[in-house]
Amino acid sequence: MGILRLSHVEVRVPDLELSTAYYTEVMGLIETASEDDAVYLKGWDEQQHHSLILRYAPTYGLELMGFKVQDAEDLDELGAKIEAAGIAVKRFEKGELGPGSGTTIRFTGPSGHVTELVHGMEQIGNALPLHNPPPEPQGLTGIHPPRLDHIFLMCEDVDGVSEFYTDVLGFRLTEQILADDGHQLATFLERTYTPHDIAFVTGPDGGFHHMAYWVDDWNDLRRAADICAYHGVTIDAGPTRHGATRGWGLYFFDPAGNRNEVYTGGYFADPEREPITWTEAEMGRAIFYYEGVVDQNFLTVHS
Repeated sequence: MGILRLSHVEVRVPDLELSTAYYTEVMGLIETASEDDAVYLKGWDEQQHHSLILRYAPTYGLELMGFKVQDAEDLDELGAKIEAAGIAVKRFEKGELGPGSGTTIRFTGPSGHVTELVHGMEQIGNALPLHNPPPEPQGLTGIHPPRLDHIFLMCEDVDGVSEFYTDVLGFRLTEQILADDGHQLATFLERTYTPHDIAFVTGPDGGFHHMAYWVDDWNDLRRAADICAYHGVTIDAGPTRHGATRGWGLYFFDPAGNRNEVYTGGYFADPEREPITWTEAEMGRAIFYYEGVVDQNFLTVHS
């Protein structure tokens, strides 16, 4: 079956206490475990142990990302494909990588991002009963998104990296922005029949643009903007609509400087759906449909 979806993201933060306060009180994520140098969190409706790890470090940025696979055998099959592509793979057994961790293979992809494939992460539930549940648990705070949605990264060779994700890892291309000379400026790739689980845009290898948590509708996105303003969190962009993916988004930064998005909307992406292509001249509308111009600050500011 292969990769199911984005599982977790680990980011570096220089002030673990401040970042934990932000992610629990503003973002409204739920803390599930902590160590001396790390805090584990999840969206309220995620069944698994964590979708975000805050890792203490003197700087900020993306430490790694992980994708969940359907079956344990997928780790062996995908690991063999990755090694056949000339990339070394390291294996970790269940629990070896910290609280709640599953059996994991880890590699550094051609974009320079450390990537994990995981099976069997501890399941801790969403605090709702399995019989006659209410829509959400009581006592949630902040934006409280239900789940992690996608990650957006930067790399020098978008064409080559996208080919690795489609040919080796089994992702499907939903949309692309093509330069006038035909090379890919940005690609949107999915495994969940949504517009994107991961996206790449031209930039430095290893660059981290943002991670996005899902909210249920436009009203939740607007409420997230209200909560950011109330807590003094500077809004980077939005609420606005994307041309690519047709989703709506709101962007802001955590106290360390890692960009966050809350995202909703989009469409179902069946496997036989043909990819959508945006031309370089329409790149502004592809990113921010209402504004219709390329925001260089948005594209170049990253961690």
